[in-house]
Amino acid sequence: MSDLRKINIDGTEIEVDGAMTLIQACEEAGVEIPRFCYHERLTIAGNCRMCLVEVVGGPPKPAASCAMQVRDLRPGPEGQPPVVKTNSPMVKKAREGVMEFMLINHPLDCPICDQGGECDLQDQAMAYGISETRFKEPKRSVDDLDLGPLVATTMTRCISCTRCVRFTSEVAGIHQMGQTGRGEDAEITSYLNETLDSNLQGNIIDLCPVGALTSKPYAFTARPWELTKTETIDVMDALGSNIRVDTKGREVMRILPRNNDGVNEEWISDKTRFVWDGLRRQRLDTPYIRENGKLRKATWGEALAAAAAGMKGKKLAGLIGDLVPVEAAFALKQLVTGLGGKVECRTDNVRLPLDNRAAYVGTASIEDIDDAKAIMLIGTDPRTESPVLNARIRKAWSKGANIGLIGQPVELTYEYAHLGTDRAALADLLKGGHDGALGKDTLVIVGQGALREADGLAVLAHAQKFAEQTESKLLVLHTAASRVGAMDIGATTLGGMEAALEGAEVIYNLGADEVTIDDGAFVIYQGSHGDRGAHRADIVLPGAAYTEENGLFVNTEGRPQLAMRAGFAPGEAKENWAVLRALSAELGATLGYDSLAQLRTALIAEVPHLAKIDQVPINEGEALELGALGKAAFLTVIQDFYLTNPITRASELMAELSANAKSRGAEKIAAE
Repeated sequence: MSDLRKINIDGTEIEVDGAMTLIQACEEAGVEIPRFCYHERLTIAGNCRMCLVEVVGGPPKPAASCAMQVRDLRPGPEGQPPVVKTNSPMVKKAREGVMEFMLINHPLDCPICDQGGECDLQDQAMAYGISETRFKEPKRSVDDLDLGPLVATTMTRCISCTRCVRFTSEVAGIHQMGQTGRGEDAEITSYLNETLDSNLQGNIIDLCPVGALTSKPYAFTARPWELTKTETIDVMDALGSNIRVDTKGREVMRILPRNNDGVNEEWISDKTRFVWDGLRRQRLDTPYIRENGKLRKATWGEALAAAAAGMKGKKLAGLIGDLVPVEAAFALKQLVTGLGGKVECRTDNVRLPLDNRAAYVGTASIEDIDDAKAIMLIGTDPRTESPVLNARIRKAWSKGANIGLIGQPVELTYEYAHLGTDRAALADLLKGGHDGALGKDTLVIVGQGALREADGLAVLAHAQKFAEQTESKLLVLHTAASRVGAMDIGATTLGGMEAALEGAEVIYNLGADEVTIDDGAFVIYQGSHGDRGAHRADIVLPGAAYTEENGLFVNTEGRPQLAMRAGFAPGEAKENWAVLRALSAELGATLGYDSLAQLRTALIAEVPHLAKIDQVPINEGEALELGALGKAAFLTVIQDFYLTNPITRASELMAELSANAKSRGAEKIAAE
């Protein structure tokens, strides 16, 4: 039950929840309070004192607005709402004093600091700094930390806000950062000089309010005012994190998170943040045709004519890769099925039912994790499959949720009850129930590792049955960004990929680089990188990467989101849907649209819920029949978090991170 209180902030009276802090109440009133240590997604530290405000009738000194709740304020002498002033002379003098203290030891690095232009301390010093200091002591110096290849440190600039410490311990779930010493000797450091072992560590770069923690790969390459900023969607996993891509000319310089409470809050994984160097390497920028066993460069006219000649009158199959936008998948489906062929998006042989959204997406939203009292994980390792979603599960666990896992025991960032590794443990779950998973606020999360064997549909049916027994919701955690959208448009074949490829003479491979195609078939590959798919191809058609075309992606909970073009594809590469439209004309089976807008109109006419951008539709579908379970153990899907798609495999940084993770896993302590 909410405890509403009236409060007067700078002459404006508002009604807010009594549990709110003063800094939150001020934001509700439209008043911005400066802060360095406070962050709405972290615990309150109250140690920078920049957010001081005056409470009228309270103590004769300013109060820290981040650490005082509205309910702690006393009403006026005649019961009037308590009065808070944020711009009085007392507040101004107090904040100037705090700023003076902050700058005693802060170096004058602004011209050469990588945070220049987007530094909170710089901004607040403009508002509350004074032209000269009264302190004459020499500035202290602190040794820099080695946190690994992602985060650069200049600890002399650190103002001890402890945001990085709180994020790593509370959200990322690692305990390698902390503060040692007191007073003048206090400094942020890492335990035994360890590098950070987390796939969320890049978020501390965004959290740092000064230039103490900056991005190592991005360092000294651009200033914020030189960059063009594009709001788009991430495709490194199926969560659909909201991101901002910053470009300088044609080059992607960095990727930052955007806030979306329903999806990624304001965090992104390190793979999402640092994969941009893979967008520059091993790119396909011109068509190729294989002659005498070798690929040679060709013009678009030659390549399309050769592709059309190879496809005419042949038995066709189309494969849809993991990074393909819905529009391109829709165009491929229309082209291939129009010529009597078959298409398949489940290239990892996962068993997902056709035309049953409640089964292949589930009935839960990502936000349901926040309030879950119990979470059952089946055949999934969320820390590698979706690190940001895993942080959300950790948040639920920290509030008291019980976590159960059926599958390979994996290292998560929270405690869980391991209930078994195989199908027998899942069958036992239906018989005995799970003590912690009873009631309406529970959640069942099924990973792709649970659905890859021949009995995948039976596993999914058992998960649905358990969700029904515990009155809980089901979430299918996908690993491919394109999968849900491709399932929505029906880009599937009864019997899966084996049935689609059976007897196929020509295979049109749209960005499916994780698939091994046997010899014999004529392969046309369309994609952005010279990866496994291009190596096997007879004709290569260069397409755009996810930052180079407008596209629709549907995330793991079934939420359609728009990815926007941040730059142009290199060389002769074209947008994926446009390549398919041009090829259809060459084949004499012209697709009925000449623009992306017309394509989307046709798409929405067939699948209306795709028009509901950033909304989670209510998923409908019947419960699957309980089939017989096999005896195999559930296996994890992702073996190497950093090398999961062609873009990551083209990235030097991802290769380094992968090697570091392997060596860290192989390390033995001397006593062993």
